[in-house]
Amino acid sequence: MTPFSAKTVAVIVAHPDDETLWAGGTILRHPAWKWFIVCLCRGKDKDRSFRFNNALKILKSEGIMGDLDDGPEQKPLMGNEVEKTILNLLPAKHFDLIISHNPTGEYTRHLRHEETGKAVIKLWSTGRISTNELWNFAYTDDNKKHYPVAVENASVYRSLSKRIWLRKYSIITETYGFEKSGFEAETTPRSESFWQFTDPRDAKRWLNKFENEPI
Repeated sequence: MTPFSAKTVAVIVAHPDDETLWAGGTILRHPAWKWFIVCLCRGKDKDRSFRFNNALKILKSEGIMGDLDDGPEQKPLMGNEVEKTILNLLPAKHFDLIISHNPTGEYTRHLRHEETGKAVIKLWSTGRISTNELWNFAYTDDNKKHYPVAVENASVYRSLSKRIWLRKYSIITETYGFEKSGFEAETTPRSESFWQFTDPRDAKRWLNKFENEPI
């Protein structure tokens, strides 16, 4: 492991704003870490890509966008399409930590989130991406009963200070421009949590438990 101040971290998400919603507080709390954010969708959306690049500046991160299909009908993508896109965008180097989606999503439901989480685990378990550990977002909406909230018994659970949360909320409402009464702003978690894995075999076993089950 490299020294704490030099930790290299990749965040792999489906959409511009996912990095802020689900891990923005963590990113803001560690400005000395070397962050690289991979966003798989909306690369050709001029408005969203412009806002994503502005968010990167605030988060003191480097990053890149892809342009996977993200139509409203949410047709499933082939697994290898998501994996290939990640490999094309992610720098080919070792990371101290990779953070990505939960394979069951953060709320009910969004296929691109689920597909991204699954693809990252498969890439790690087959040695095609390299990291010391993987953190998957740990949030739940209890099947649409409420806005997504952090899972308190997840491997990593951290309440955000008011200052950090307000900076995160500002990125969502001002940088990304979401209405304060909309889903994104109302969701913006005040705590962040992650399922943590240090062995890719454990992550793959976790994925296997529900990969073929209805979600």
